[in-house]
This record gives sequence, structure tokens and C-alpha cells, in this order.
Amino acid sequence: MKRKIVGEYISTSTLGETVRAFVPAKLPPCPDIEWLPELRQQFEKAHLALGRLDSISGLLPDTDIFLYMYVRKEAVLSSMIEGTQSSLSDLLLFELEQQPGVPVDDVEEVSNYVAALEYGIARLQKGFPISIRLLKEIHAILLSGGRGSTKQPGELRKSQNWIGGTRPGNALFVPPPVTELAGALSALEKFIHDYGQTTPTLLKSALVHVQFETIHPFLDGNGRLGRLLITLILVAENILQQPLLYLSLYFKTHRQEYYNRLNQVRISGDWESWLLYFSEAAEQTANDAVDTAKQLIAQSERDAGLIQKQGRHAGTLSQIYQLILRRPVVTAAWVIKNTGLAPATIHSGIKKLQKLDMLQELTGKQRDRVYAYGNYISILNQGNELP
Repeated sequence: MKRKIVGEYISTSTLGETVRAFVPAKLPPCPDIEWLPELRQQFEKAHLALGRLDSISGLLPDTDIFLYMYVRKEAVLSSMIEGTQSSLSDLLLFELEQQPGVPVDDVEEVSNYVAALEYGIARLQKGFPISIRLLKEIHAILLSGGRGSTKQPGELRKSQNWIGGTRPGNALFVPPPVTELAGALSALEKFIHDYGQTTPTLLKSALVHVQFETIHPFLDGNGRLGRLLITLILVAENILQQPLLYLSLYFKTHRQEYYNRLNQVRISGDWESWLLYFSEAAEQTANDAVDTAKQLIAQSERDAGLIQKQGRHAGTLSQIYQLILRRPVVTAAWVIKNTGLAPATIHSGIKKLQKLDMLQELTGKQRDRVYAYGNYISILNQGNELP
């Protein structure tokens, strides 16, 4: 549905230029969403896919192992959208205190994303509500190091920002002036908490994402935090028991359509087109996550079965294997530390796992070698290719 502009423009001055900054109208949309059959059916498909995704955790032999890697996959993807070049392997090397193959700042940004997400989920699990305070706390971690550390981590912006263009005057979009931030964020928080009327969770996450990106309350990190917010809402309202849905891959793959849909909401109030796009993203992403989980389960079962056929070496190999499931990039020293087995036993076991094609050496060096569980990482890397 094409509505009138869903907000107002306010003239403001910044960097010596007068620009028109956009202040969005409060949620929910007015008039109400027009639930045509196509949109209603797509939301039903998305809800079914989310149900399947939520149930997959019961099939996983160890949910924590899957979450550990899946969160890192999302961190890489979400940061790619912002221009980092870090791969999943780079992040895992960084966490092992090894030199990654890209600038450290890139990997540090991805590592911060992991820490920010884990912090946010932990706060929710302790009963803390989604609020501007929580978003500021998460933002402080998100920008705690790397290039974002100079962009006021954990603080709402105190100056005008803009999106696209080299200066405010030629920007594609100018978010609300600083004077309007408090009111806009207060209204958004009330909507999240269902003050006035209750909004279904998936619909709420779709509407809140647009509103947050439009307000753009921080100097940096708004895109990453806005994508995190989708997952936080789904977890906080028990649609997902675990943080398993991340839309960054879909948004990255369909990036231009993503920007177009956001812009159409702002200039013509076309929420319906955005909601169709969002629910398609949720459905496909949930189905892909279920497929990834099934592939990982099958891979681990095949490899565990192969290890059990290794006779007297099976016990040692199994201990090493359980570690590489938890962290698919390792060093011999790290394995020794975490198993307590003798160095000679570990080195022999690693060689056997290399012969079984479970581990691949990454450095080509004679000392301080790094080994990767390549098949496992390959499954997680599907879709992670740089644009």
C-alpha cells in the first residue's frame, strides 16, 4: 500500500550546510498493514520455517557447538556488509591468537560482534528487557576496538550523521537531528514492549528493524546492531529458544532490494513490500539454517564413525575430534592443553586425522602449525563468499 510519507522532514544545519533530516512517524504503521493474501501466506510460511528451526536444536548432539560456529558465521557476514574482509577462518585464527590473513582491525570488528551478541543474549536470559539501555551496552562492546573505537562506543550520537554521499548535502538519506533522538527512541522502546497494543513477534522484528535503521542513533555500527536486534526480539519473545536466525546472508545477497525496500517505506509508506521481503528472508534463512544443521550432523556422524574404525587409536582420535568440533581451527599446543594428553600422542593423532582428511594444515610451516577441520568449515562457509 502506498501511503503518504511516514514521518516529516526537519531542516537542520550541519558542517555548514542546511539539510532536510527525516523523522519517522511512530509505530505501528498508520493506516494498518494491508494483509493481502500473498503477504499473509508468506508470513505463515516464515512462521512454519521458524518453528522448524526452533525444533532443530533438539536434534543436535550438542547445541552449544552449533551455536558457537553459527554465531561466528553471522558475525563474519554482518561485518562483510560493512566492508570488512575477514573470513570465518580468519576469525578462528584470531581467537587462537594466530595471525589472520587480513588486517587485524577487520577481524577485531568481527570478534567484537561475537562478543556483543553473546552479551546481549546473556542479558536477555537473565531477564533484562530489550531497551535503549541494553542497545547502548551492546553497542559499547560492538565498537570496543578496531576502527569503531573512536565513534563514541555505547553513546547515542551527539552530531548529525548521514547515509551515502560524501557530505550531508549530497547524502542519500539524513536521519533525525540529535534533538529528535530521545523522542524517537522512547517511542520505539514503547512499541517493542507492546505499550498500547500487542504486535506479533515476527511482524514486530520487521517493523523495528526499519525504524531503528531510519533513526540511526549511533555514529557507527547501526547496521550491525539493527540486524542483531531482529534476533534479540525473536529470542526475547520465545519464538526461538536459541539465537539461530540471522538475516545478514539474505540481506547481503539481495542488498540492493534491501535498500530499495527500506527507502520505499520512508518515502511512500510501503510497509507491505518491505514485510514481503522480510518474511521471505526469514523463511529462506530459517530453512537454510536447518539444512546447515543437518549437514553438520551428517558430517560429524560420518567422521565419528570413521574414527571408531581406527582400532586402538580410536580413543585418542575421538578426544581430539571432540575438541575440533568445538573449535575447528586448532594448534597442537591448544589440543595438548585442553586434553592433557602427551605431546607425542597428540602429534601422532593429528597426523592420523590428516590422513583421514579431517584436518588440513594451513601454514605450511614446520613449527607452530595450525590445523583446520576443513569439511566442517566448508559447510558453514556456504554463502560467505566476498561480493
